[in-house]
Amino acid sequence: MKQVYFTLTGTGYHCGTEFLEKDMTVFLEKEKDNEFDTEAICVRLPGLGKIGHVANSVRTRIGESWSAGRLYDRIGDTAEAKVMYILPRGVLCVIGLEDED
Repeated sequence: MKQVYFTLTGTGYHCGTEFLEKDMTVFLEKEKDNEFDTEAICVRLPGLGKIGHVANSVRTRIGESWSAGRLYDRIGDTAEAKVMYILPRGVLCVIGLEDED
């Protein structure tokens, strides 16, 4: 299993980041009906719903994190990930992916 980072972005449009903690599980869901991004992946939490999106732009990705476009075909319709770092520009999360042969 390969560990891959992604940036959770857009939290300011939803619930903010104050409640997020390191190692918290977040849930990814492909947003197939997103009219702005055909590779959109939203990030959800039980009870809150959508808390943001996986960053899909060089302007919103942090460090070595993968874009939503790069992750989109590597996950199913849903997936789980963990919060790693909560930063002013976004939240860095990690997801385990099957190694490609």
